[in-house]
Amino acid sequence: MNRLLARRRGLCLVLAAPSGAGKTSLSRALLDGDAGLSLSVSATTRAPRPGERDGEHYFFKSDQQFADLVANHAFLEHATVFGRSYGTPRASVEQSLTAGRDVLFDIDWQGFRQLRDALPGDVVGVFIRTPSLADLRDRLIARGDDPANIARRMAEAETELAHQGEFNFIIENHDFTEALADLRAILRASRLMTCRYASLPARPDRA
Repeated sequence: MNRLLARRRGLCLVLAAPSGAGKTSLSRALLDGDAGLSLSVSATTRAPRPGERDGEHYFFKSDQQFADLVANHAFLEHATVFGRSYGTPRASVEQSLTAGRDVLFDIDWQGFRQLRDALPGDVVGVFIRTPSLADLRDRLIARGDDPANIARRMAEAETELAHQGEFNFIIENHDFTEALADLRAILRASRLMTCRYASLPARPDRA
């Protein structure tokens, strides 16, 4: 292939947010309207829930299998949450990027850091937040969370908000339609960046 007409390299779009900010709904809507974007499937040591299928929702692993994968550097990022381990398989993501396919990630700020370090230049981070902490609390109450869970989620939210400046973009989800439009615009602009075409001649200011 002529290097001037080289295929675009795929990108990793990371969405992070405090619980209740609307990240899951935005992710689903973005995926539903974009055939060129797929959701990263994580490995986990937790047991499958009713209706979940191995390889589609998660790659279900034993504790030993997961530990072996970590030892073999098979994950781009991994973490333990509430006693269960989660990780992003390296091989499938790298294959997608090489083939020019984009991958959506639903991970926290710590996972974003690990992924960005593992794939420098391939990761675009978007932090989604509510207009205020009071608004976030109201959303958690409206969805039926119990008081103890709300208190825990609010404490976690403050920690997550402290890291929002590490991301490339911030979306304030006060209106779902507007937030989704912003998210689609970010994805489109990121796909069009010249850095996605690694074989192009360098710009003069980067030579």
